[in-house]
Amino acid sequence: MNIEKIKTYNCPVEAAIDVIGGKYKALIVYELIDGTKRYHEIQRALPQATPRMLSKQLKELEEDGIIHRVLYPVVPPKTEYTLTKLGNTLVPIVEALCEWGEHYFGLAGVPVPYDK
Repeated sequence: MNIEKIKTYNCPVEAAIDVIGGKYKALIVYELIDGTKRYHEIQRALPQATPRMLSKQLKELEEDGIIHRVLYPVVPPKTEYTLTKLGNTLVPIVEALCEWGEHYFGLAGVPVPYDK
């Protein structure tokens, strides 16, 4: 976790949005709620994310202490991601966002595009 970064925030909401406000960060946390996933599993779940953007978002989440990355020295490389203890504190927040999104779809009269 980058402690120096925390000192530059003006309020707690700004810090929270910085940590999970990236384009795919909350979706990555959502994908890891059920447990450890390999890079290609996350990539398959988020086809709209380019490999470069997905790697960037994963790296930032790792730097912020939200996810833990394990790289196995095999060919081809095997990388696994899991939520850390800090990352697990985001689970109720991400689940609440999911519920709100379902409510929003309901108000708009459209079906929920997918169900986890």
